[in-house]
Amino acid sequence: MASTTPASDRILTGKQEHYLKRELIGQQVHYEIQELSSPTALQRFGAPFRSDYGEVAPVDSDLPILRYIFVHHVRNFPFLDQAREKEFWQDKLQIFLESFAKAHISSSDDRLEETKRKKLALKAEKLVELMMVSGIPTASGYEERIRFSEIEVVERGANEQGLLVNMPEGNEINGWDVNVAGVRTTSVKRTEFLIRVRRKDGLEVHVGRRYGEFVKLHKRLRTELPGKVLQPLPRKNKTSVTSNFLSVGGDDDASSVSSVSTQGTTATPEDGGSFRNLVGHRRSASNTRSPRASSELSREPVSLYREDQRVSLRAFLRTILQNNQVAQSKAMQDFLTRDPIKLNEEERDDIQRRKVMDEKRIEEQKQFYEIARQRAKELDVYMERFRRDIVESNGLTKLFQEIREKDQLQDLSTQYQKFAEWLRIEVAATIYHLFLAEDNSPELFAQAKRIHSLIPYTIMKNVIRIANPAMVMSGVLDLFLAQPFGSRSLMQRIFSMTLNDGIRGFQKAIDALVAKIDDPILCEKLQRYTDSSEDVKNMVRAEAVADDVDLVVAILRSEAFRPELTAEQIGRVFNAYVAWNSAVENVDEEMKAGAQLFAYLKQLLKLYTRQRDKAMMLSIVEEPVTLQLFRDLFTIFYEPLIRVYKSANVYNSVTDFAAFADDMIKVVEKAQRQDVAADPNQTVQSFIDLCQRHEHNFYKFVHEVHIHDNGLFQQLMGWMEGILDFLRHGPKGGKLDINALFQGAVDVKQIARDEALKEIDALVKWQEDRKRWHHDKTRQKMAAQGTVNEASPGAGTFRGSDFGLDEMDLQELTFESSGSSDENEEDDQLDPISAERKRRKKKQDHLRRTAGEPQKPEVKELHQLTDGFLAMLRMVLAD
Repeated sequence: MASTTPASDRILTGKQEHYLKRELIGQQVHYEIQELSSPTALQRFGAPFRSDYGEVAPVDSDLPILRYIFVHHVRNFPFLDQAREKEFWQDKLQIFLESFAKAHISSSDDRLEETKRKKLALKAEKLVELMMVSGIPTASGYEERIRFSEIEVVERGANEQGLLVNMPEGNEINGWDVNVAGVRTTSVKRTEFLIRVRRKDGLEVHVGRRYGEFVKLHKRLRTELPGKVLQPLPRKNKTSVTSNFLSVGGDDDASSVSSVSTQGTTATPEDGGSFRNLVGHRRSASNTRSPRASSELSREPVSLYREDQRVSLRAFLRTILQNNQVAQSKAMQDFLTRDPIKLNEEERDDIQRRKVMDEKRIEEQKQFYEIARQRAKELDVYMERFRRDIVESNGLTKLFQEIREKDQLQDLSTQYQKFAEWLRIEVAATIYHLFLAEDNSPELFAQAKRIHSLIPYTIMKNVIRIANPAMVMSGVLDLFLAQPFGSRSLMQRIFSMTLNDGIRGFQKAIDALVAKIDDPILCEKLQRYTDSSEDVKNMVRAEAVADDVDLVVAILRSEAFRPELTAEQIGRVFNAYVAWNSAVENVDEEMKAGAQLFAYLKQLLKLYTRQRDKAMMLSIVEEPVTLQLFRDLFTIFYEPLIRVYKSANVYNSVTDFAAFADDMIKVVEKAQRQDVAADPNQTVQSFIDLCQRHEHNFYKFVHEVHIHDNGLFQQLMGWMEGILDFLRHGPKGGKLDINALFQGAVDVKQIARDEALKEIDALVKWQEDRKRWHHDKTRQKMAAQGTVNEASPGAGTFRGSDFGLDEMDLQELTFESSGSSDENEEDDQLDPISAERKRRKKKQDHLRRTAGEPQKPEVKELHQLTDGFLAMLRMVLAD
């Protein structure tokens, strides 16, 4: 444990220094991200952007952090480094961004929802803060982060998640624990899938559903939840699965073949009973007897009817139940609970056999991943050397330089060849997971085969070989962007038509609401607010927050929008507002009727806002600079890639991919027919061999592209290494002397020393408590789900610390950053009261999830350091 008192030559401890730096950087990043929405932001940015105040020197930039990132990691990005300062950055991009900022597209405050732009800004703020905190060192060299030795990486591999969702029991999803447990044939010779349903109350029921009823469920969900994207229903599949394992390994009762499970089968006793057949992912297609099968001819093999269909329907149900709206829908409730049945002895035996198969499938997956991990582990020594090579200076450049110079994969250095071997294991595990391990793997594999059979690879290759994509795209671009005789281009007309249709649609809805409200003055005040300046809007929003009233109330009572309301109108709005709050909190039809006026007013404000947004977007699209910017971006990014594409003969890779797909299908189908006695090592090796047979074609593709890239790859690697160099070593302008900053402020009595230290210690404690809280919540969640923290084959090759990023800081990117609801167009289908009720419920759910989360302490004294810190930061980032 680090000392809590500073050394004699330092003012602050390592932790105090680090978290003071973090607080000040976080404050500056937040300011700069917020300022990007200002129309004058780029003018205060510095080169290459134009400023009305003359050239802005780096040490005078109002946005030093974003300026540094732009100059060093955006402007010098390959492609963009060729853009001209005046013609592109100033005359096109700057004018376009300033026009967008001046449009003041509506914010979360107006929509009462978290817009995508705000979510993106929050994520960008976190990433920039992480980059700056990790990259800019302190002068003392003693800064220290909070570390918990007991904290472990809490991510789980996709493979373990796959094992969880395929478990037959104990997989509750949004209150439902379902398993398509068996198959039966009814007295009228119709097949039903037996679904075991368990709710939170612990009661268990079974229902029988035909495939056609799954189809009806899918249709009912589309009707009940219009616009909801649903998982496609698996195709009808009547194939059977045959297993000698059950007849050999079980007792007489469990091994007997029920009349139900053998009806309609297509398998024969000669079909090898396979481990794959056991797990419901294998069709019996082998005409050769396995040694194990031939030694047990005294027993009849067990054939389970429509087993592939059963597991694919289970995957379908569990996937759509992940959505809470689907899980709570009436269609799903009826489907899973209507007409429960009582199982007979044959049905219970069938369910038990299929449960054994599910368990064997999970066991096989674990064996596969364990063998793959062991093989990856054998490469640890070489991978550690490869990791050191990559993380060292210019490691990526050296790697791609060798790829450029060596024609064959086997000519690479030993550590790079071992890396290729590690990749084989990773790709092999991925193919196995996709096409063999999951409940929906048979359906996914069938779809892949169908798509592969439909693609005309030869024709595609010849078209790509003969055609000139650069000329084609240039012609298409001319067609869409040409402005004959100065008129609007085709692209402008298309966008304008789409936006105008939206504006007209909003206007129809607005006219209908205005008629229902039947008070032109109320409607006019809402419209005047929508059309007012951003300063006026901010003033009204602040009043609404200060008085804890709805924004609509603040607008209607505001004197900024004429005319003023009469006493009668004020009373009418006030009564509607009271009724609104009551109706939202309580499902009361009488209250709902009284609240209808306020519901209409809120909906009208939302429609006015969205209509204005579309009008602003329309004006931006019709500006000439928008088309010019689009054409320049196309030229900058697309044309260099096309030159590489033509010179590298990329068309040859089309047939290489077709050959790989053919081979992969054969390997998967062979694995489907493998015998239960087959060595799992052979299964692993078959997929690794598949990757090895085709890796030379992939290497040839990368090699050919690299040698014809006109230096593009080298530029990309140099750009990436520039970012890594900043994270490891910081900017060339120096380091932040946090101790000097703090002591200087104390000496001139800018801050009170004891009060400032108390605030820093409170921040350190908050960060420590916060990390521990999130860690404990994650562990509880994993324990509740029954997951384990296992890594997939080859995981852990690289760590965040290899690139200058702290592991604990990286974890914070997953922390929830806001309690606002997401922007959700489904809410538009709800009436305003239901939508508000849903919004408040989401907010309450967030508060419940974050109950007990440590709250950030109030910081006042430390903010007095802002000006001095900003001056120091500008000097450090001025290079």
